[in-house]
Amino acid sequence: MCHQSVGLVQSVIERAGIPTVSITLLREVTERVRPPRALFVDRPLGFPLGEPHNGPLQRAIVMSALALVSQRVEDLLVRDMVVHRP
Repeated sequence: MCHQSVGLVQSVIERAGIPTVSITLLREVTERVRPPRALFVDRPLGFPLGEPHNGPLQRAIVMSALALVSQRVEDLLVRDMVVHRP
């Protein structure tokens, strides 16, 4: 899904009082769209959770994203997920 569309929808959902978080691969686009919370993952486009069958990496990314949901935000919150490539 388009980074811009996700960020815009995310902002509308947040205004309704529902916390959201997105996983982004394009930090510069995310910073322009300014969703409330986002986890930046330095992975190739199309692989936001890493390569197929890499359960530990996928779990780490999802858990890092979910940890952001509980954080109260006044402005854009983008955290970096450090992913070591083989």
